[in-house]
Amino acid sequence: MSKASDGLVILDGGLSNALEDRGHDLSDALWSARLLRDDPAEIAAVHRAYYEAGAMVATTASYQASVVGFERAGVGRAEAEQLIASSVRIAREVRDEFPGRLVAASVGPYGAMLADGSEYRGRYGVTSAVLRDFHGPRLELLMNAGPDLIAIETIPDAQEAEVLVELLAELDYPAWFSYSIDGSRTRAGQPLRDAFAIAAIDQVVAVGINCCRPDDVLHAVETAISVTGKPAIAYPNSGESWDAIGRRWTGDGTKLAVLASEWVGAGATYVGGCCRVGPDDIRELHAKHLAQEV
Repeated sequence: MSKASDGLVILDGGLSNALEDRGHDLSDALWSARLLRDDPAEIAAVHRAYYEAGAMVATTASYQASVVGFERAGVGRAEAEQLIASSVRIAREVRDEFPGRLVAASVGPYGAMLADGSEYRGRYGVTSAVLRDFHGPRLELLMNAGPDLIAIETIPDAQEAEVLVELLAELDYPAWFSYSIDGSRTRAGQPLRDAFAIAAIDQVVAVGINCCRPDDVLHAVETAISVTGKPAIAYPNSGESWDAIGRRWTGDGTKLAVLASEWVGAGATYVGGCCRVGPDDIRELHAKHLAQEV
């Protein structure tokens, strides 16, 4: 895989905002996963745009994809399972146009399926057994589809992290593990040092954070490295804020490429963007940090 001269691996940006920029309404509970059924070519187009911008990793459209979620939308179980697996196939087919690039199968939190904002709070009020029953079959569907690695992302709660780490160890598949945070704590309020320690298993190749404020990244990167000794991963939001009442983004975004220099200096190895970070931002990050090596 191509890397920057300093070892940096460029990730992609947000899938949903890139699809919305292409004219898609993602306001239903399935979010971007709806297009796995309705318009998979558009998902492929976004993966291609990120690769063309310089991303070395495409993250699949499976963040919000679950059998339960599809069934609630009227999709039968067999078709739901096929759609989840198709997220990897779509990304792999595009990846094959770009030798040396990778596909990471996205595994979002239980709260993403609830589509009620609890993915940003954690503390779902369910047992670990419920979380295991939800995540286990989906992980197996994605792994069997053959991604290069799993992207466990936007996890708000250490309880959920413990379940996912156990499953990764049992299934023995490489993954990165990324929390959603607020300051120096998970969204559910646990100290980051404790949360990062949970993910320090052999199957996890990188530990860090995503879907957070850019200002929260530096401390998290330093903490992840000091606790786990593993490469750090960071892909925050643009810096804008979501107005849930007005249903719009407010404020000004931050230039990812500028801040990334500080994160890389602190030891971040995998860097990209999440909500409101698009192909142009990844292109700028690539231009600033990448001297291609094969």
